[in-house]
Amino acid sequence: MSGEDAYRRAWHLAEAGRYADAESTLRAALATDPADARLLTMLGFVLRKQFDYVSALAACDAAIASRPGLADAHGERAEALLCLLRDRDAIAAATESVRLAPQHPASHLVLARTLASDRRFDEARAAADRGRSLAPQSVDALLTVADVSRVAGRRDAAEQAARAALAIDPDNEYGRWLLAMIDGERLRVGRSMRALRDVASANPARPDVVSMTWPIRGLLGSLRIWFSVAIALVTAGALAGAGWPPAGTLARIAAGLFAAVVAGFALRLLVPAGRLPWRCLRLAPALLRRAAHGGVVTVCAQVALLIGYAVTGRWWLPVLALAAVPVLWCFGLAELVGARMDDPGYLHALKDVAQDLRQWRADFGQWWRDSKRELRETWNDDNPDSTPR
Repeated sequence: MSGEDAYRRAWHLAEAGRYADAESTLRAALATDPADARLLTMLGFVLRKQFDYVSALAACDAAIASRPGLADAHGERAEALLCLLRDRDAIAAATESVRLAPQHPASHLVLARTLASDRRFDEARAAADRGRSLAPQSVDALLTVADVSRVAGRRDAAEQAARAALAIDPDNEYGRWLLAMIDGERLRVGRSMRALRDVASANPARPDVVSMTWPIRGLLGSLRIWFSVAIALVTAGALAGAGWPPAGTLARIAAGLFAAVVAGFALRLLVPAGRLPWRCLRLAPALLRRAAHGGVVTVCAQVALLIGYAVTGRWWLPVLALAAVPVLWCFGLAELVGARMDDPGYLHALKDVAQDLRQWRADFGQWWRDSKRELRETWNDDNPDSTPR
């Protein structure tokens, strides 16, 4: 089988979701011609789709070494770097892809995704719009515009682009997922959960259970800031009430109102979602599951303490609620880490951070030992008759 035939066969297999078969086809062809840059780039794509981001990056590096002017290789390298959370390197690779092929829509789209990941939203929108102008009916272009608009907070534009993409390809899994998440951000809870359930049903081998826990995680995330501030205000009023009783009365009223708002918002999110988020939470990574349960218990305890203060006026109740705020934030941090524990790129990035910390510790220890030795030698040179303790 020629390299071109192997490339076409691997492409069709990848389109059908048979990534392992596509990889076998590519490796067999590369055994004959290991320097074929197109085959190496395609191998990088297939490996990335199988979540083997490190090997995908190595394949793209080999493709670029073989053919430095291949824009697709730089673009696929940017995608692999993006999965490994190396945003700056991904932007550089995507920029090189655009330089090599300025009329290639995919180059602009991958640049838009890398810029959005680095939170450079204006540049990302410009790159996405440029890619879409080159391919107005491209589903990938429309979804990239939707993705960039969503992370930039422009939900109207994101929803419009996502619906346009689904009008062209109604079965696009990522487009359906993206629209479901936009619906969730607009508090269309029932519609969002039904769409996420349908997407999971279409991919039973790898359902996105973390996304389907968004009502629980969204509730905790939205409460984490403003509810903490509310508790602090109630606590300040309760303490001030010892010297000025009207402040205590206002604080009790505020405590009751804040508790009612939290309860109402929780009902607004969790009742339409039904039992599905809780069922999916059981299947989520252990750290995420425990952090979410801990956050829910903490919020319930804080609400109960505020209600108790509103009823009894005992000043120490909001103080206890305020003392639980750091606990709530710790659970929030654990939840953010736990939500990415099934992401190989995130885990690889954590390993890199841990390795850097170990290296820093070793370098610091070596610097400290060298510094002590130099100080000792300096002391002996200046005081030849003295022995330092």
